[in-house]
Amino acid sequence: QVQLVESGGGLVQPGGSLRLSCAASGRIRSVNAMAWYRQTPGDQRGLVATITSGGSTKYADSVKGRFTISRDNAKNTVHLQMNSLKPEDTAVYYCNADGTYYDGRGYSRTFSSWGRGTQVTVSS
Repeated sequence: QVQLVESGGGLVQPGGSLRLSCAASGRIRSVNAMAWYRQTPGDQRGLVATITSGGSTKYADSVKGRFTISRDNAKNTVHLQMNSLKPEDTAVYYCNADGTYYDGRGYSRTFSSWGRGTQVTVSS
C-alpha cells in the first residue's frame, strides 16, 4: 500500500507560524488529491485544505487567508503553511491522499491513505 508520514507539528504562540509536511511512499503510480484534516478530542475529523494534482485548492472557511496548501508532485509531498495561528487551531493534523499504486503482482490498485497525525498546539 501507500504510507503517509507527517512532520512539522509542535507548540507555537498565538500569531505564530508552522509548516507541516507529509510524504507519501510505496509503489506509487499516481497521486490524485492530497489533503489536510484536523481533529480535537471529542470532535469529528474535519477538512482543513485540499489540493488536486493540477494544483486546485480548497480551504475551510476558518483557515482561509491564513493557511496555504501546496504540493510537490515529483516528490509526492504536500505541505501546509499555517500563519497567524490561533488557539482554536490546536488539534492533531492528519494528511490524506488518494491515487493508484502497484501491488505485488504489478497490477494497478487504488488507495486512500492516512498519516498517523502530528500535534499542533497554539498557546501562550
